[in-house]
Amino acid sequence: MLLTEPIVLENAHVRLEPLTPEHAGDLAAAREGLDYAWYTSVPEDVPDEIDRRLAERDAGRMNPWVVMAGERAMGMTTFCNIDQASRHVEIGYTWLSPAVQRTAVNTAAKLLLLGHAFDACEAIAVEFRTHWHNRQSRAAIERLGAKQDGILRNHRLGPDGSLRDTVVYSILPHEWPAVRLGLQSRLDRR
Repeated sequence: MLLTEPIVLENAHVRLEPLTPEHAGDLAAAREGLDYAWYTSVPEDVPDEIDRRLAERDAGRMNPWVVMAGERAMGMTTFCNIDQASRHVEIGYTWLSPAVQRTAVNTAAKLLLLGHAFDACEAIAVEFRTHWHNRQSRAAIERLGAKQDGILRNHRLGPDGSLRDTVVYSILPHEWPAVRLGLQSRLDRR
């Protein structure tokens, strides 16, 4: 299976659906309260961000999903920086409504995405990247079982011109069984 193929992924806690413009209203409501998160990929203009992600999908660089909790869109996530020939992918551009943060939603979504990448798409590595200052994201990535590969210093400029140091993590196929067990165990305790 291709990393770029649109597919619905679902478990008892969350449903990941291919992102469409019809999700804009729920996503605009879900982003309320996230203005403090200057170091994340929370969009200011949801319809524009949907268009951007869909253009990246059409170019073969991204596979975007909407994160559904119940019947409402509560955030977005993607396979990005897709290198299909090498079966390498990054999970990123993820944001979730404050209403579902610190619930089973993120853990369940990552279990689905990692399972799809490793089991269905035979990925050789799944990468995560986050801003150095995004301590909440760094802690969440580390709780997944990802290992820190390093820090890309002055990696890029932010929208306001500030310099971003990017922390890079990854999970490899031989690590996936233990990561899967850890994620399933966390979900079983909820």
